[in-house]
Amino acid sequence: MSPASATPDRRRVDAAPARARELRHLLLRLLGDYWLSPSATIPSTALVDLMADFGVSSHGSRAALARLSKRGLLTSVRRGRRTYYGLTERAVAVLQDGARRFARFGAGDVEWDGRWRVVAFSVPESIRPVRYVLRERLRWLGFAPLYDGLWVSPWGSLDQVISTLRELNLETATAMYATPVESPEIGRHPVQAWDLVAAEEAYRQFLATWSPWRDSVQAGDVGVAEALRLRTEITGSWREFPNVEPDLPAELLPPHWLRADARQLFIDVYDGLGPIAELRVRQVVSSYTDDEDAKPRHHAVAYLASLT
Repeated sequence: MSPASATPDRRRVDAAPARARELRHLLLRLLGDYWLSPSATIPSTALVDLMADFGVSSHGSRAALARLSKRGLLTSVRRGRRTYYGLTERAVAVLQDGARRFARFGAGDVEWDGRWRVVAFSVPESIRPVRYVLRERLRWLGFAPLYDGLWVSPWGSLDQVISTLRELNLETATAMYATPVESPEIGRHPVQAWDLVAAEEAYRQFLATWSPWRDSVQAGDVGVAEALRLRTEITGSWREFPNVEPDLPAELLPPHWLRADARQLFIDVYDGLGPIAELRVRQVVSSYTDDEDAKPRHHAVAYLASLT
């Protein structure tokens, strides 16, 4: 064997963890879309079959189930010859938080108070992993870096930020409210922490991709298995937008911003596909069990937005 053939393909090595993570996210998304309750338990065989609709192998699905169980996000119980899985209360809380976030995004029902939330921090190289965790948490809370150690957001309370800083034991940080002094000669406006050109293009791409599917949904031209795949896919696409721009106030945006159009398209497709996709899930699950707590139930955007 030559040295070249004995060397692992680096691309495959790097891709394996990402693929495994992707499968876990897909499985959680399916459970959150149709069984958003800790009391629901579903046969593992049914979940494996549902994942097969997305081209996932039985091995990949079972590995994802095992990993999520090990992380405390799924419970498992044996009934006869079958294993049933369900979401833990912790997992339900996480999924509800994410669902509420993407369902409320773009609603435009909150008035901005004109103040910026600012977090300034310095993380020593000796605790570099803390820097990574902090950045991820801040992005989830709607912050973006105006400069490397200065992150800003127009929304929310700083309580969650302070709680995160305490959890990470980070003392070299400051959280504050601020109003920028605009000057044409120097400095950046806080809104420049986001790439609005890239955000606008992302909305254009979303509209171009999903507008034809809205027509198909309204015409009743989508099959049940296809509906399940499409509904999951559009959810994945839509939930990325808060990372592109955190529902920035209208007064900070260019005219004719496409977020409202994209939101309406998302609602039309997601809600329109709900009953059809649920039918596919019922088809799969009913072939293994008729337990009441295993029956799926889809949720509309308005319901998810109302979660507290």
